[in-house]
Amino acid sequence: MNYWLLKSEPDSFSFSDLVNAPDKRTIWDGVRNYQARNILRDDIAQGDLAFFYHSACKEPAIAGICRVTRTGLADPTAFDNSSPYFDPRSEQKNPRWITIEVEAVAALKPVITLKSMRQDSALQDMTLLSRARLSVQPVSAAEWQHILSQTVQTPV
Repeated sequence: MNYWLLKSEPDSFSFSDLVNAPDKRTIWDGVRNYQARNILRDDIAQGDLAFFYHSACKEPAIAGICRVTRTGLADPTAFDNSSPYFDPRSEQKNPRWITIEVEAVAALKPVITLKSMRQDSALQDMTLLSRARLSVQPVSAAEWQHILSQTVQTPV
């Protein structure tokens, strides 16, 4: 199993939105960075776990945990000309943009803030804390366990 961090702006789609989605599942659509797309396409596997990270907000933080339930899906927003993520060059037979499906597993109490992670020497090498702006990032097993040791996971 691998571990990941998936970023979402809570004003667009929050961890609470995932918890309240049908079957607590959704696709992770709208990724339009090739490096992040390649991770979604090539690296993430069914059953992997990910931190659900609220970004671009007053207090960025890891809000919950989700599990990857399906991989290798064509991102439907690429084919929807009313979507801001529409890509006229993407083809149904050979989609340019790939997505995954995730399901909510647990909320974190307290959330793990970006500020607290930056102050934690055990996380100094975490991809999130570098200049990486990817919406999909790897998390090492040691980082995963360290973060979980600082919070309580409440099943959703």
